[in-house]
Amino acid sequence: MSNPRHFTSLLDLSGDEFRQIIQRASALKNHRDPNYQPLKGQVLAMIFEKSSTRTRISFEAGMAHFGGSAIFLSPRDTQLGRGEPVQDSAKVISSMVDCIMLRTDKHETVTTFAQHSSVPVINGLTDLQHPCQLLADMQTYFEYRGDIKGKTVAWIGDGNNMCHSYIHAAMLLDFTLHIASPEGYHPLPEILAAAGDRVRLFDNPVAAAQNAHLCVTDVWASMGQEEEQKQREIAFKGFQVNSEVMAAAHTDALFMHCLPAHRGEEVTAAVIDGPQSVIFAEAENRLHAQKALLEFLLCTK
Repeated sequence: MSNPRHFTSLLDLSGDEFRQIIQRASALKNHRDPNYQPLKGQVLAMIFEKSSTRTRISFEAGMAHFGGSAIFLSPRDTQLGRGEPVQDSAKVISSMVDCIMLRTDKHETVTTFAQHSSVPVINGLTDLQHPCQLLADMQTYFEYRGDIKGKTVAWIGDGNNMCHSYIHAAMLLDFTLHIASPEGYHPLPEILAAAGDRVRLFDNPVAAAQNAHLCVTDVWASMGQEEEQKQREIAFKGFQVNSEVMAAAHTDALFMHCLPAHRGEEVTAAVIDGPQSVIFAEAENRLHAQKALLEFLLCTK
């Protein structure tokens, strides 16, 4: 495979390809055929520098459903954790497996890996982006409400990796994104700039949620930011998704959260456990979206 197709960012896809993967994910979910094993004999290497529940289970189960297998590698298990150059690791690992998924801190690790890998590389999460989660989120929206084109999404909270991938999704699927983040926690200016007028910034979650068709949030302190927890609790105090925020949204608005969630912090229990919340369908869709992605990268000629 001379030039493998990588998925280091949502922007590696076109809008049409994004929709195609979403539709395929729903088809795989609704008609699971145990005899369909397009990845029989193929191996996915999963490299985790950050711990995970949904990413690990979805990729491992997805490979098993497709007749392939997955190898779990933590920094303790590999030379990566001992300082082997990323490009050397990429060349060696890609010579032995059919696909590589990385969940790591620095986005640059994934892009460098992709440059030196002879097989597809998937971004399972970096500090900058979380594109796999957006495949599942958008699949969930499409299943409940149809195409998101022309709709409004409210992102409330940290301008983090999830927020960046929501900005990319708005560009590809053509929806409007309202972002309410406290001062000092906005998304990166260069990522915002690329989205143009599809994205609007707000300093108030109720204003951002006005007539939104989907409200999304994430924890106030992500993995690795625990020492900032106290200062973040102060900064994000007014940025909770609660009944008032949901009341400002469209009457049939959905609520999403990539999980794990802290009830009483970024979202109230009344919202996350309420009728508009689709968090468990969203979490399950990680499996189906990941299968559609693996099929897209490994079986599309």
